[in-house]
Amino acid sequence: MYSQKQLDAIDDVIQTNLIVAGLDHVIFMDMGGNAIAKHDNGKSNLDSTAFAALAAGNYAAVDAMAKLVGESEFSLLFHKGKKLSIHFSKVTDDTLLISMFNKELSLGLVRLKVVDTIKEINQILVEG
Repeated sequence: MYSQKQLDAIDDVIQTNLIVAGLDHVIFMDMGGNAIAKHDNGKSNLDSTAFAALAAGNYAAVDAMAKLVGESEFSLLFHKGKKLSIHFSKVTDDTLLISMFNKELSLGLVRLKVVDTIKEINQILVEG
C-alpha cells in the first residue's frame, strides 16, 4: 500500500514535527487499527498495538454518533486526562493520526503541529 520511500518520509515528518516538539507518543494508523508508523519520546511503555486497535474502535463509535446527530463525521477527537491527553485526527478516509501528550504542552500547539503534519503526510501520499 505504501512504498518504503513514503514510510520513511512519514516517519521523518512525525519525528520532526511532533516528537521533537515534545509529544510523548504518535501513531499513524489505518481505520482497522493497524499501526503504519509509530514513534515515542523514548520514555513511553505504551502497547501501541493494543492502543491502535482500541483507538480504531473508539473512532468508529464516535463516527456512528456523529451520524446519529446529523454530522457526516467528527474529524477530530480529543480526550483530556490529568497527566496525559490524546488527540485523534483523520488524515485520509482510511487513516488516523493519534497524538499523545502531557500537560506541559498546550492543546493549541499540538493542534497546530498536527495540522502541519497532516498536510505533509497527505503531500507524501499524493506524490507517491
